Amino acid sequence: MSLEMLTHAADQGITDVVNTVHYQHPKVENEDISCERIQSEVEQLQQELDKNDIQIKLHCGAEVFFLPNLLQIKDDPLSTFTHGKYMLIEFQVHQLPNIQKQVLFDLKMAGVTPIIAHPERYKPIQDEINLVAEWLEAGCIIQVDAGSPLGLLGKGAKGASEKIIKNGWCQILGSDSHDNKRRNFCLMETVELIRSWGENRVDAMVRENPKAVIDGTPISVDFDYVQEDAPNFLTRIKDRIGLT
Repeated sequence: MSLEMLTHAADQGITDVVNTVHYQHPKVENEDISCERIQSEVEQLQQELDKNDIQIKLHCGAEVFFLPNLLQIKDDPLSTFTHGKYMLIEFQVHQLPNIQKQVLFDLKMAGVTPIIAHPERYKPIQDEINLVAEWLEAGCIIQVDAGSPLGLLGKGAKGASEKIIKNGWCQILGSDSHDNKRRNFCLMETVELIRSWGENRVDAMVRENPKAVIDGTPISVDFDYVQEDAPNFLTRIKDRIGLT
């Protein structure tokens, strides 16, 4: 499956893929998610890619499930892309804990830039999109899943991702591929869609900024924060049941 998926990725022009394994997530609590094990697995897969002439370079990383312990795990190289400069962080879909602002601030002050994974998929963000701008103002980086603008991850994620990208709040467009069926690489199709919106920052989202994360170099964030009017309760109910 990995070889099939990465062949599909290479056909889209993708040259580098970061294996962001789930980290301290309940779904992997019985798995060995150590840096040594993941590096070994990635090296074995890289050998298979080279043997099959699939022109992709693999890198180690993790998608860290938010817990209040982020400062305690930042010295594990797997949690920070092996160089200690960035941490990709995901939250529960239905809730953003109040403590997250302080923990992310402390992480930033410790020299690790938080990357917020797929905020468009979180219900609190779909209800209040301005929370994304607050993360940016706090020094975080925003990553949107490539499947979201295409509608592959639901109507709510599609609408929120379009707002985030059109507002100039997205720094990284990630493939977030999981399998060769429902969650395969779709980066090329999404890039074409975003270009059709007249968005000229998409190259930075898929080239310069992801490379900066891999290399551990700074990402320049330049955005305008014009607060959007939050929909009232009745509007949210109408949107949820598909009324206009």
